[in-house]
Amino acid sequence: MHNGKNGVKSVPDGFHSVTPHLVVRGAAAAIEFYKKAFGATEVMRMTMPDGKAVGHAEIKIGDSLIMIADEFPQCQSPQALGGSPVTLGLYVEDCDAVFQRAVAAGAQVRMPPADMFWGDRYGQVTDPFGHIWSIATHKEDVAPEEMGRRAQAAFAQMGAGCQEPAKV
Repeated sequence: MHNGKNGVKSVPDGFHSVTPHLVVRGAAAAIEFYKKAFGATEVMRMTMPDGKAVGHAEIKIGDSLIMIADEFPQCQSPQALGGSPVTLGLYVEDCDAVFQRAVAAGAQVRMPPADMFWGDRYGQVTDPFGHIWSIATHKEDVAPEEMGRRAQAAFAQMGAGCQEPAKV
């Protein structure tokens, strides 16, 4: 990445342009879950003065960093908000094995792994802290024209409800 005016890198080593920051109810337990479910490594942790709450932590899954903190009144978890509209995408070597490991660690199945029209083996879980994860292995490069045909067939199987935007 480019250096800023003072010679400091504008994006620190180890980070990418976008880094998720998860607010959870029970950050210490979430870090342990991510280690067990996704093979995360803990990079750093700063606890609040009470010695219990995690004010900021960083974990690494594969080559990606994720920031984690406990919820506070100004930063609420998915449980406090009644769910999350965000899905964190995780590409892995073996979708089915990682999916099963996440479920064994306590994740809830949202969508069992299946071969998708875009060329991925893909499934979704919700972790015990309310965050949604897609777990995928890319299996096939699909040409745009073929993907369009496959998408139309998949959407037709889902029914007409997929044609209309969600009502909010």
